[in-house]
Amino acid sequence: MIIVKIGGSVFSDKDGEPENFDHETVRGLAEEIGRFYPAERFLIVHGGGSFGHHYAKKYGIREGLPEDFDVARERMIGFTRTHQAMLRANNNFLDHFLEVGIPAFPVATSSVFITENGEVAYGDVEVIKKLLKLRFVPVLFGDVSVDLAKGIDILSGDQIITYLAKMLNPKKVIFLMDVDGIYDGKPGEGRLLQNISVDEIDSLLERLDCSAKDVTGGICNKLREAKKIARFSEVWFVNGKIPGRLEGAIRGDGFGTRIVH
Repeated sequence: MIIVKIGGSVFSDKDGEPENFDHETVRGLAEEIGRFYPAERFLIVHGGGSFGHHYAKKYGIREGLPEDFDVARERMIGFTRTHQAMLRANNNFLDHFLEVGIPAFPVATSSVFITENGEVAYGDVEVIKKLLKLRFVPVLFGDVSVDLAKGIDILSGDQIITYLAKMLNPKKVIFLMDVDGIYDGKPGEGRLLQNISVDEIDSLLERLDCSAKDVTGGICNKLREAKKIARFSEVWFVNGKIPGRLEGAIRGDGFGTRIVH
């Protein structure tokens, strides 16, 4: 089984109008996956892009629920609106997968995961396991979460994948981004790193600009999660905007960055 994370920057412009969606790119990704399905089983996790991030920031979801109920009620409304936006993004993915003959099925992240200070405290993966066994393609997404410490929070797709890798032991996890892989510096300025050992990740993080640019932590969070995932699975970072890159990573001879243990 292969887990594919479709980052928000791949299917939408986070700085553009709220809820913009790149249908052409997503349809192409669905077609690439379709060339390997059903011989290979897949699980998809997509990010928030211009859907969830817009509402999460607007309503301050990461700040949790305050004691003042008037303030809390407005944030609770924002919590639901953020989730509704992610359902709309998810529906777009489902439409394209179904169009190419892949039986994708939505799994609402906020219904199966509980967090504590933004980290997964509990996840019920039995439905996901059963869907995979039946050869469905589960489609999860970065989402809001009920949080044991803060009341509510955001659970990123990257953290979801780390938990799923531990529980499901996929043979490969592929992160799709809008750049060619992991750079030793800023994309376009630094050197593309085609292979990174797990032991090199900490020193690489020290050299990168890890100031959070979105509500889920950006590239540095991806690297931190990849360090954990690599204990269970092979990890790739490839450009999801360029046709054929996902297909290459699935085969194992693709262009991008591979995390080696």
